[in-house]
Amino acid sequence: MPVRELPTAVIAEDHADTRALIELVLTQCGFRVVHAEDGPTAIAAVGEHAPLLTTLDVNMPGMDGFAVAKRLREFSQTYLIMITSLDSEIDVVRGLEAGADDYLVKPFRPRELRARADAMLRRTAFAAANAVAAPTPVEEESWVATARREFEESLVGSAPALAVAPAPAPSPAPRPAPPSVTVPGRRMAPPAPVPPSAPGTAPGRRVAAPVATSAPEANPVLVQGDVFQLGELTIDSRTGAASVAGRGLTLTQPETQVLLSLMRTGRRVRSKADLVLAVRGQEFVTSHFVNEADKKAVEGYVASLRSKIGDDESSPRYIETVRGVGFRLAS
Repeated sequence: MPVRELPTAVIAEDHADTRALIELVLTQCGFRVVHAEDGPTAIAAVGEHAPLLTTLDVNMPGMDGFAVAKRLREFSQTYLIMITSLDSEIDVVRGLEAGADDYLVKPFRPRELRARADAMLRRTAFAAANAVAAPTPVEEESWVATARREFEESLVGSAPALAVAPAPAPSPAPRPAPPSVTVPGRRMAPPAPVPPSAPGTAPGRRVAAPVATSAPEANPVLVQGDVFQLGELTIDSRTGAASVAGRGLTLTQPETQVLLSLMRTGRRVRSKADLVLAVRGQEFVTSHFVNEADKKAVEGYVASLRSKIGDDESSPRYIETVRGVGFRLAS
């Protein structure tokens, strides 16, 4: 039986220890790894090997990661994860606008990187057949050594893919109360007195107190087949094609997922954690590796979306910020 060729990943990182740690994680996901120690080498490696996944440091000799990302997007659709120590909001936004699909801040957790790579594999339908054996660990006095050791210990006895928790069993239906039986000769307790009826109601009938409810806000989105429309903004959920006032938009995959998620839920507020999972393709998963860097990345996607559709955060026409919670469509 022929052996399936492993998907390729390019690791653009000038720090040897970090490069080795990323290689360990990606080989466990089933990737064949190619190394690049500077920006020009990374561009050449992506052009030669056409990798499915590329990790990119920002502070590299020869060419910084932002410039490399822009150059890669001229000819490659590789899934690009920036892995850097730059954690400010402006750096996250710059990375995403330069063409990155994801953004991970150092020191990162190896299991988190693996979860992101696995999620990307699921979305693109590239399943790894077997995990490649991990290299022998070496002792290093850095956060890389600690993270590497913890990751290797977590692999003992575990399968290459993430385990999915089974769905909880449905709760049994409550048993109906047994009918009351009157026994001859036994003295029964008198029935509880019925309070007087309100005017205009049948005698002896209890009337429940009215419950104050607020009508949900109407969804402002017009749906026609696969196309969602809010004002002059439209997006096709099948193709991802988007436009505003007839002008076509060039959206990254995360920006497309964020916009579709908001379009589908309308005026219901989506938390930043919700949108993180939607970007990863885990819309119905409730707890997997969502940290502050992930939430900053979502803020970057929304900021980039607003810039492309010509929206203003102070008086939004399309995307409204709900302070301390997340985002929703404007009414």
